[in-house]
Amino acid sequence: MGTPKTTMAGPVNLTLPEGDPNPVAGCQQCLGVAVTRANARSVGDYSKATDANVALRTHLREDHRAE
Repeated sequence: MGTPKTTMAGPVNLTLPEGDPNPVAGCQQCLGVAVTRANARSVGDYSKATDANVALRTHLREDHRAE
């Protein structure tokens, strides 16, 4: 029986995380999510801030046709 392989085949290439999505001026829902994100960051709740980014990206894609 051979020795099991314990290393990866090649290097792992990581990219920088995406920047924060920007709210659309005049949209109350965008503003609400952006405020939630800012409040979460101000108290160190980065999980909630990330959730707000996901919600804002979804809203932008579905309601503002942004990519």
